[in-house]
Amino acid sequence: MTCILLTGSSRGIGAASRTALEARGAKVIGQSTSGEGFGTLAADFRDPDAPHALWEAALTQAGGEIDVLVNNAGLFDPNPIEQSDSDWLTGWEETMRINLTASAQLSRLAVRHWHERGATGRIVHVASRAGHRGDSPAHWHYAASKGGMLAMHKTIARQYASQGILSFAITPGFTDTAMAGDYIDSRGGAGLLADIPLGRVAEPEEIARIVEFLSLDAPPSLTGATLDANGASYVR
Repeated sequence: MTCILLTGSSRGIGAASRTALEARGAKVIGQSTSGEGFGTLAADFRDPDAPHALWEAALTQAGGEIDVLVNNAGLFDPNPIEQSDSDWLTGWEETMRINLTASAQLSRLAVRHWHERGATGRIVHVASRAGHRGDSPAHWHYAASKGGMLAMHKTIARQYASQGILSFAITPGFTDTAMAGDYIDSRGGAGLLADIPLGRVAEPEEIARIVEFLSLDAPPSLTGATLDANGASYVR
């Protein structure tokens, strides 16, 4: 049985991914800030010690072996440049800690874990289209955090492929979650959707199918790849 640590498992893409992975027989240990739900551990990534505590608790729950890490937890709060210096910096640093730093901490712990066991492993990073094309004037921090995640993913893939440690990334565009829905409404709703040739945003279950594939089925030669899922709103 494959054991997977999945962050941000309580809603949206994370909840759909958990359902998909468990349907395939994987053991999924979830994470949310509150820890609500069976098999879900509490970890508030604003606390710099939380990722390490989460990893240790997940290892205990897993019986000492984790095979796959899915970095999915994320924050998408606006941070307008008109705010005070201190408020803007607080917003920047909070988003970086949750979206990028916690993912880096967990990825490091995962790689070290596989090295110590002499085992192979996989990391799936749920990044964003924003990591390629940028985002709104109030979301510099979000785009930067996801761009950083993509750079980290490529580095992990290049450095550890020979040891059977694989890294994959997904860059969704807008997905039908509460987080994206509020943003779409704030930016004009239908007008924003006109920028998506497919004519709609993605469903969480669509992104979850990609998470499932990368976690369980993707061939090793795909390591280092970034899979876009944005309705052709950004092509490269």
